[in-house]
Amino acid sequence: MPSGMHQVEVGVPIHKVWNFVKNMDNWAPLIPGYIQHRRFTNRQSTWEFYSNIGFIKKRINLMVTIKEWIEPTKVTFDLKGTNEKLSGSGYFLAEAIDQNKTRITGYLDMTAGGATGPLVNTFLKSYLPRVTEQITIAIATKLEELNKS
Repeated sequence: MPSGMHQVEVGVPIHKVWNFVKNMDNWAPLIPGYIQHRRFTNRQSTWEFYSNIGFIKKRINLMVTIKEWIEPTKVTFDLKGTNEKLSGSGYFLAEAIDQNKTRITGYLDMTAGGATGPLVNTFLKSYLPRVTEQITIAIATKLEELNKS
């Protein structure tokens, strides 16, 4: 299964990291290629973004379902394509390094199905590590901006 993981340290206390990531409205717009998202409940939303995975350049719609919130350290979620045969999962993990510093780990895995699934999965193997890094860095950057204000 194609996947990506990235860690980054931020000069932000873990409780501030949690206050940010516990609300998907804060981090959905940081997804590369973000177009929009719509929240149905505090645990379920659809995300629309423009994807540029190898030869696939199109709008992708995903149903994002929060599986669990483990305050103040972890948010886990499932992903299911609504316009493509995609499924996966991910998480954000926060670990306090000290009272003013936190390590954030972002993780995503995704698998494509259908007739083109094997080909798409080949591209996802190189795409997911890159996009996971971009998302994790974007969240860290936003957290540090918010912590300064």
